[in-house]
Amino acid sequence: MKKILVSSCLLGQPVRYDGKGQTLQHPQLRVWQSNKKIISFCPEVAGGLSTPRAPAEIIQGKVITNSGEYVTEQFQTGANIALELCKKNKVRFALLKESSPSCGRNTIYDGKHRGIKIEGLGLTAALLIKNGVQVFSEEQIPALIKALAL
Repeated sequence: MKKILVSSCLLGQPVRYDGKGQTLQHPQLRVWQSNKKIISFCPEVAGGLSTPRAPAEIIQGKVITNSGEYVTEQFQTGANIALELCKKNKVRFALLKESSPSCGRNTIYDGKHRGIKIEGLGLTAALLIKNGVQVFSEEQIPALIKALAL
């Protein structure tokens, strides 16, 4: 059975920097949950960050909060744990939260804490892709459904 690593926040878990979830309302997600295909995971929490926490963005390869704290190490730790979880469970697909400094698949914020998105990958998304996991954002569920059917 093909498992899918899914950002915990998309499943409604209150793990985002603001202490909230971002529940994804898609019928396919409920089907995957009932079929036990989902492995829920938050790389930021796994990396040792608290909830809530200061918002962070990537700039020049470093992850920095809006108060100037460097949290790259925690983000990288979470990414490494995500990769090990995928390897252990033979996960080849991930559904991650777009624009997150961990999970962003197509966009991330520009690193200047101005609310401006740019093309880019979060640390976890980049590491998973580099290691052969197909990563999709919540905006790409039809493509994920198609990939799972192959």
